[in-house]
Amino acid sequence: MGINSETEISADLQIGPTDTGMVRIYIAGNGVDLPMDFDPDEADEIAEELRVAAQAARGTTGKPKGRKG
Repeated sequence: MGINSETEISADLQIGPTDTGMVRIYIAGNGVDLPMDFDPDEADEIAEELRVAAQAARGTTGKPKGRKG
């Protein structure tokens, strides 16, 4: 499965700090229980990658997602 493959799988996503000074991305779904810990600098890099991907997605010629306007 690639990044452009559609799926019917759903999962919950939680993001927050841990008591050890890490940032945890936690994914839970049907048969999935995946905690991923990152140091704050890595978390900043991930956040920037998300911002860049969101900006690129807004520029696609496909059907707009979410916002009307």
